[in-house]
Parts: sequence; C-alpha cells; structure tokens
Amino acid sequence: MRVLEPDPPARANLRRHVRCAPLHSAAGFSLIELLIVMALLIVLSTMYFGFSSPSHQRTEQKNCGQNLQKLFLGLEIYANDHTGTFPETAGAKSSEAPLDLLVPRYTADTAIFICPGSKDAPLPPGESLTKHKISFAYYMGRRSGGTPAALMSDAQVNTESKSAGDPVFSANGKPPGNNHSKFGGNLLLSDGHVELSGTQASFSLVFAQGVVLLNPKP
Repeated sequence: MRVLEPDPPARANLRRHVRCAPLHSAAGFSLIELLIVMALLIVLSTMYFGFSSPSHQRTEQKNCGQNLQKLFLGLEIYANDHTGTFPETAGAKSSEAPLDLLVPRYTADTAIFICPGSKDAPLPPGESLTKHKISFAYYMGRRSGGTPAALMSDAQVNTESKSAGDPVFSANGKPPGNNHSKFGGNLLLSDGHVELSGTQASFSLVFAQGVVLLNPKP
C-alpha cells in the first residue's frame, strides 16, 4: 500500500510550525510561583536585616558605643574643670538633667546623646537636653580616677544596683531598656572604655552611697 507524503511546500510549512511551536517544561516556574518566591525572599531579608534583627543591632551597638565614647570626652573635660566630679544636679529625676550641663560648653554635638539603635528622635542642635529625651542612663555621683566603674549605659530596665546575672537590658525587646531590642546594650566605664553587655549583667553594677542611677525620660 502506498503512503502519500505531503508535497515539498507542505513539508516545509510543517517544519516551520514545529520549530515555532512553544516548548512547555513541566519543571518550569509559572509567573505566580516566581512572585511567591520573590515575596518570601523579601520577607526573610526584612527579618534578617530589619530594625530588630541581630545583624542590624550588632552594627548599631557598635555605633552606639562610639557615641558613648564621644560623650566621655566631654565628661572628662567637665570633671577636670570641677575637681574630678562628673556632672551632678540636685534632685535630678532623669539623666537629661545632669548631662545637660555638658551642652554646649563641653560638647555642642547633641546627636551623640541618641543611641542609633533606639527609636528616639534626633535632638535639635544647641537646645537644652531637659526639653527632650536622650537614650542613655547615667550614674550620677561618680568621680574620675580610681577603680573603673559604670558611668553611662544604654537605657536600663530599672534604676537599681545590679549584681552579676541581674537583668540590665530588656530581654523581650519591649521597653524599658530596649535601645537594642532584646540584644543587650553598652556600658561606658569611668576610664573611658565601652563594654558590650547581654541582657544580664556580666559583672557587678552595684553602686556605693552617693551614686544614683538615672534613666532617660520614659
């Protein structure tokens, strides 16, 4: 039995249709699937690099520590001018009051009173700290020299003396003491160096009579 083949023009047309036919792969991604994958990547990136992520806060803790060291320069100059005493204000209820004595003579840069890891608003340059909220706690009553002791820190959970192992900074990311969410904070010692702390004190923060711990305004 003879099989009829298409004439040459018909064969050429058939090959052209075969070449142009779209190829469908069962393993390919649809547009919706690609959009879902992209959305998941965005969510994961936000979680890892976002404001309250460990990565972000490690960077901000470093920047925050640099601000504390800049503040120490002003504190040290102040103490040199006041027989070794760091700023004190009688009846102070928050850290803004005594630290306001540094502005503008001992530091004109009010930006350093804000921790970059916190959500505190920037301070207008040149204005009194007492009109605003800063980010740092202050151990009022310290004197320069002697054994290094905590002088300033990120805002703490309370204003009590603390032994090693006691809570210092927020453990759940909620205020008070959450400048760095739930990832601890910085402690500035009276010799000018900064130590990074977890949410619990790694060494004694007990203070003697005459020293009071002042948190910033809530």
